Amino acid sequence: MSFYGWVTIMAFLICIIAITRPLGGFLKRVLEGEQHVLGRIFGPIERSIYRIAGLHEDREQSWSQYAIAVIVFKVICFIAVYTLLRVQGVLPFNPNGMAGVAPDLAYNTAISFLTNTNWQSYGGETTMSHLTQMLGLTVQNFVSAAAGIAIAAAVIRGFARRSATSIGNFWADLVRTTLYILLPICVVLSLFFVFEGVPQTLAGSVTAQTVEGARQTIALGPVASQEAIKMLGTNGGGFFNVNSAHPFENPNALTNFVQMLAIFALGAGLTNMFGRMVGRERQGWTIFSAMAALFFVGTVVTYWSEAHANPLLHALGIDPSLGNMEGKETRFGIVSSALFATVTTDASCGAVNAMHESFLPLGGMVPLVNMMLGEIIFGGVGSGLYGFLLFAIIAVFMAGLMVGRTPEYLGKKIEAREIKMTMLAVLCLPLVMLGFTALAVVVPSGLSALSASGPHGFTEALYAYTSAAANNGSAFAGLTANPFWNVTLGIGMMVGRFFVIIPVLAIAGAMAAKKTATPTLGTFPTDTGLFIALVTGVILIVGGLTFLPALALGPIVEHLAMLRGTLF
Repeated sequence: MSFYGWVTIMAFLICIIAITRPLGGFLKRVLEGEQHVLGRIFGPIERSIYRIAGLHEDREQSWSQYAIAVIVFKVICFIAVYTLLRVQGVLPFNPNGMAGVAPDLAYNTAISFLTNTNWQSYGGETTMSHLTQMLGLTVQNFVSAAAGIAIAAAVIRGFARRSATSIGNFWADLVRTTLYILLPICVVLSLFFVFEGVPQTLAGSVTAQTVEGARQTIALGPVASQEAIKMLGTNGGGFFNVNSAHPFENPNALTNFVQMLAIFALGAGLTNMFGRMVGRERQGWTIFSAMAALFFVGTVVTYWSEAHANPLLHALGIDPSLGNMEGKETRFGIVSSALFATVTTDASCGAVNAMHESFLPLGGMVPLVNMMLGEIIFGGVGSGLYGFLLFAIIAVFMAGLMVGRTPEYLGKKIEAREIKMTMLAVLCLPLVMLGFTALAVVVPSGLSALSASGPHGFTEALYAYTSAAANNGSAFAGLTANPFWNVTLGIGMMVGRFFVIIPVLAIAGAMAAKKTATPTLGTFPTDTGLFIALVTGVILIVGGLTFLPALALGPIVEHLAMLRGTLF
């Protein structure tokens, strides 16, 4: 662990703090329909979209109507992307002659991108045409991220409004988020990436001759535009198979740092938007502080683990201070790789600039734990905030039990219905993560896809289903997906997305209908250091009780075996 490493981590955290408040204010103005500078430029486009689609943006929806609109939109997205993948071989903008995608892979990919998971059971440059990358995957990167932000805005309205029957209009939230937030920022990011050397072309692959005389095929395509929304929208699906470890996706240390900032930017901004919309900005900073504390601890553990070489290499005379460079790009090094791994699994992004399977057991465990907690540490755009609010509800419920009062959050009483919905949303994730992992490690079609045996192979399976249910999309890099994995991972992605969204919207609807109680001396404050400690403890305890046995069978026992000289 070096001085440069600590400076990098602190610089990243300072930058996130600096952009949180400006972004939060802009997000609020856009999603509340207030005046802002981009409204003068793109306002006519927004109104034209509503006229063409026959939408009434000022006609608000109840929570059930909002949920139905989300589901209908996602079904349409699935049909469109699945069809495009199956017939891409006969469509234009296919300079490399990519054939149509197999049914199980098309099913997996369509679900993956519409749920903002972006799990990739394929190599992008060897499977997808340019048209599919642009019209199918990049478009879904935009609208799936926009849907997540829209749902977060609806949930916040539930906490902010009093005696209301509606929580907003999904279609208006979707359009405004895409038009005013995602598109403008992505245009700037794309131009920056092109300037730094990321390709943006409709040309096909080129053939180059290496210095050894061999011929190498180099894939090209519209990379920069997909790279921008992949990071900003916490999507993570790479144009190339090795994702942000590829020099055409992530050329240097500067692009690497900017990509990490883009991953966290909107998730951090939404915490401030929450505080502004509920009328207590300090509440937003409380959530931000809890997330930042968990992020910092995870980063330190990962960096510490990877800064130490494998103990078995010490016996060979290798300097342990060199750390563990296996699976990492030399242009990034250990600290940027460890930081990137933590950031991408704190958020539901899934982009990688190093192979997590090559991390030492404890270093690889932190990304796994981040996802197991529901990726509520800034999290995916929208999903991180409403996932955190679920734990906040549990925290105030426990506090209420301890002091003998009806629990309240932001003046709204937390009653039986909200607790039931919260537990449904929280418990569906471990059910999928652990249930499918148990199945995969006993059936032949599941075991045949694993590249390792013992605890490391178990971690491969656990990581895959955890990544799917948490809508992250990153892989442990050793798994070769087959139809069994494509189908079960697809189910995991759907459960992880919709079995959380629907209960969360139900909670929002119930909270919007409640009156706000006046705080008294007996009201438990939710904007103090005590609440930060309480909600952080609840997150860690719930995660620990749920997942510790599985972690003990995987990375923990692998770490102990490594110390005794056994590798897997």
